[in-house]
Amino acid sequence: MDTRVDILLPAHNEAGNIRLMYEAILRHWPSERFSVRFLFVDDGSSDGTLAEISALAAEDPCVRYLSFSRNFGHQSAIKAGLDHTDASVVIMMDCDLQHPPDLIPRMLQQYEQGADVVRTYRMDGKEGFIKRKTSYWFYGLISRFSEVRIEQGSADFRLVSGRALEQLRLFNENDLFYRGLVKWMGFRQVSIQYVANERQHGQTKYSLIKMMRFGLRGFTSFSTKPLYFSAYIGLIVSLISVLYLPYVAYAFFIGHSSAGWASILVTVAFFGGMNLMILGIIGIYLSKLFLQSKARPHYIIQSTNL
Repeated sequence: MDTRVDILLPAHNEAGNIRLMYEAILRHWPSERFSVRFLFVDDGSSDGTLAEISALAAEDPCVRYLSFSRNFGHQSAIKAGLDHTDASVVIMMDCDLQHPPDLIPRMLQQYEQGADVVRTYRMDGKEGFIKRKTSYWFYGLISRFSEVRIEQGSADFRLVSGRALEQLRLFNENDLFYRGLVKWMGFRQVSIQYVANERQHGQTKYSLIKMMRFGLRGFTSFSTKPLYFSAYIGLIVSLISVLYLPYVAYAFFIGHSSAGWASILVTVAFFGGMNLMILGIIGIYLSKLFLQSKARPHYIIQSTNL
């Protein structure tokens, strides 16, 4: 009996790419060993994405979909797909055709050789300079200051199977960051590289601000070292201040003390900024606890054909 594989496809305003993605996957599908089911997750699209998916579902009973009541985000769309699949193997891909479908046979080959997880990372340099640099800094920081090591260019294009898939479904934290969670789980994992295809239709959904926000959520989800860094900074500044006291006493007793408004202004500005930075770091972690305590759902499904 063929092993069924669910292709999990989050989509937000990808009307022009839905059918192209579906056809591209079928062209490269190793049908002699695996059966396929498409699971689209419409993440609150405002264009004709849901209509395109519904049309495909009417033509092919292997096409299933979930449609959100609004845009909940890419990671929430992945979670929804994981929550609603019963397949033993899941491949997660974006609908913009940048994740190459011709890599699927190689991923399935790695699965047949015993891999529980097949991760991917992109090796091309087509992104802009700022995006490349911010990505480089982010993956460098998270690898250095957390317990997971993520390759440069890691993507949400991956295969997860068996025990790893069962465990991945159990994660219910508020700030989901699957690139880190998948690596953190362990099991037998392999990584393969790819060169991203050109986007056929639509525009990227990740602006620089969204990428920075996503990166910050991912970093704080896997590292508490900024809190320790804040404590160390506070300790060092306090020690420096104590060392400054003998000079202040000496200047007072020899009568060389002066108003020194410029140095006072610079000092107050420096320590004020330092305090705000440290409070901001602490506030980020407290906000994560606050949002997690609310236990709101990650998504709300408006319609489905499951």
